[in-house]
Amino acid sequence: MKKVTLLSAAVSATALFAATFSAPTLAQGTFPQREVTIVVPFNPGGASDMTARIIAKGMEADLGKPVVVVNKPGGSGGVGMSSVARSTPDGYMLTYVPVELVMHKALKLSDLQPETFDFIGQTTVVPAALTVPVDAPYNTIAEFIKYAQANPGKVRVGNSGAGSIWHIAASALEQNQKVTFNHIPFEGAAPAVTALMGKHIEAVTVNAGEVKAGVDAGKLKILAIMTPERDPAFPKVPTAIESGVKIEFAGWGGFAAPKGTPKPVLDRLSASLKKAASSEEFKTFIASRGMVVHYRSSEEFKKFANDQYVFFNNLLSKMELGK
Repeated sequence: MKKVTLLSAAVSATALFAATFSAPTLAQGTFPQREVTIVVPFNPGGASDMTARIIAKGMEADLGKPVVVVNKPGGSGGVGMSSVARSTPDGYMLTYVPVELVMHKALKLSDLQPETFDFIGQTTVVPAALTVPVDAPYNTIAEFIKYAQANPGKVRVGNSGAGSIWHIAASALEQNQKVTFNHIPFEGAAPAVTALMGKHIEAVTVNAGEVKAGVDAGKLKILAIMTPERDPAFPKVPTAIESGVKIEFAGWGGFAAPKGTPKPVLDRLSASLKKAASSEEFKTFIASRGMVVHYRSSEEFKKFANDQYVFFNNLLSKMELGK
């Protein structure tokens, strides 16, 4: 009996030692112990980058540790997201996840899909806007379509990467109106907009916030917003539907961690993200950039992403994306 008692005590002591020295890395009250990195899978300056940076600022204030943003563009978001998917699932390496995540597998860009990650939360909806140079020979989406019909294959439409939401938005518009565009991929929306301002392409279908600086500078004009409602940041710009083109497209964005991240860590990150996304600073920032705040919790975002995965896989199976 004495030996059993001593053995039990030894086992209990070992368990207590393990709990004492492993729990702090998972406990909600002690995470994080060091800097947290958010990878943005696109170039600086686009909607994804801008969203991640303002969220990082809010989360840093809440977590009490530095939250830094690193840009890793390439492969329509695949390079950056894949690098995070392969990282240690401890909550210190996160990624911004755009709508493109749910399209990668269908487009054979990568094996990325919703089940690759543990979701932290969704933060935004990102409306698309058909935008052209200010001196372009068309002032409405109807006039733009008429020009494209008269010049098949000559209208170069920039996007944020082959298979990106903005590529699909332009392709959907192309098929909807029976026109032919010349799709020009860039590593993110920002370089596509730069090319538009330099008149190296004729149009983009990126987010309104990503062209705002060009519009404010008098170099670009938005012909239509591709959502059911007008953009509050551009109240005079009609929707495509208002203009007789029955199409709507919007991106979305949120944040995720590598699969297998401990739940207490995910809970802590999710709570911090919600706080950052609920701040007046974030709401004002997002509204001024032509986006819409739309928060979903970890579980809500997981369900939404899986639903979007099914939706876009069905949609893409019926589409032939223009090259």
